[in-house]
This record gives sequence, structure tokens and C-alpha cells, in this order.
Amino acid sequence: MYKKLIALLLALVVTEGMKAQNKAEQKSLPAKEFYKKIETNKEAQLVDVRTPDEFLNGHLINAKNIDWKADDFEEKSKALDKSKPVFVYCMSGPRSTAAGKKLQEIGFKNVYIMEGGMMKWRNAGLPEIKKSTTAGMSLAQYNELLKSETLVLVDFYAEWCAPCRKMEPYLKRIASEMSDKVKVVRINADENTELCKVLNVSALPVLKLYKNKNVIWENLGFVEESEVRKQILQ
Repeated sequence: MYKKLIALLLALVVTEGMKAQNKAEQKSLPAKEFYKKIETNKEAQLVDVRTPDEFLNGHLINAKNIDWKADDFEEKSKALDKSKPVFVYCMSGPRSTAAGKKLQEIGFKNVYIMEGGMMKWRNAGLPEIKKSTTAGMSLAQYNELLKSETLVLVDFYAEWCAPCRKMEPYLKRIASEMSDKVKVVRINADENTELCKVLNVSALPVLKLYKNKNVIWENLGFVEESEVRKQILQ
């Protein structure tokens, strides 16, 4: 009986040890730490889970584009080596987090996620491969937009940003119904990466309310229509 108990305990220890060894690991790293990690890890597999258009607009060196929102994400992920670490990023974080969890579910053991995605990466001035021609608004052009007799509300958004899409309808209502009090300007962050870097816009959505070219209120993340109207009327 005593020997059977010892054997059972040993079997339990071995089983738990194997579970711990096989347990998938996901770590979230700030942009600079993410960069150091991929630079020093020769086995790093770098995956950009944004759309092909976003990828073409600028991406990390040696990154493979596997669109998280595409139907073939799991199928394309099979081309990666499950025994080697995978480094995942998107534009601001949510897609890479979701993709990382999926990779763990299908057997990848070591998954690293970049906190804040490409917006934080660009804000930190880290290297990327860009289009040969860079489009986008200059800071001088941006400042011209702020010249107005009324308040100016600038909305930094992106098509992939869910809170941005949720706010778009009421921002259009405000632009129409309060045109005598405020001018609403919407700026696509994906098409104006350099401007976002200069203005320190490293996450979305961002609202900036200007009076005489000075910021009098700003907000990061989703905000209700009532609050925006309140700030305009103050």
C-alpha cells in the first residue's frame, strides 16, 4: 500500500511537471523591449497581424504579414515553427493580443506581444520599412487647419479602430448641428504616421479641442457624445 502511494505521488509530480513544461507562455512587452528581444533572438518569428494595406504602409524589418481578420489566419500560421518564439504586433494592441491567444490555442509555446503596436513603435522612433513615397499631412498644414474663428475639434482615427467607428456618427452630427461653434477635422492616423509621431498620438481614438490654436481639452479612448458637446459649449 505504501509503495503504491509513493508511485502515485511520483506519477503526479511527473504529470504536473510535464504540464508546466508544455504550458504556453504569452508575454507583453513595451516597444523598446520588443525590439531588443527580436534583435537578440536568432529564432524569432515576427508576425504583423494587420491588413495588407496597413502592412504596405510601413512594417517591421523581416515581418511576415498574416492578417488576423482574414479567414485564412490559422491556415497561414501553420507555416510558422511552433517550437520557436513568435513575436506579434498590430497597430495599437488589441488584434495582436487576440491573435496571440489563438496561436497559443493551436500549439505555439512562446508568444510575445508588442504593447501599443506600431503606434508606440513609431512614437519611440524605432526602425521600420516604409513606402518609398510618404504621404500625409505636414505639421505646417495641420497648423493651418487650426486657424479658425470657431473652436476646432480634431479627431485622430483609423478604419480598424472599433471605438473610432462608434464615435464617427456622432462626430458627424456635431459637425453638422454645431457648425457655428466648432469645426470638426478627422485625420486618418494610418495615412499620417509622421504627424501622429510629432503630435505624440500613440493610441486611438484621440480628440483634441483647440481654441486660438491652443489645446483646451483632449481625450484618449472612447468618449460619449454628451461629454464632447459639453466641452464644446463650456
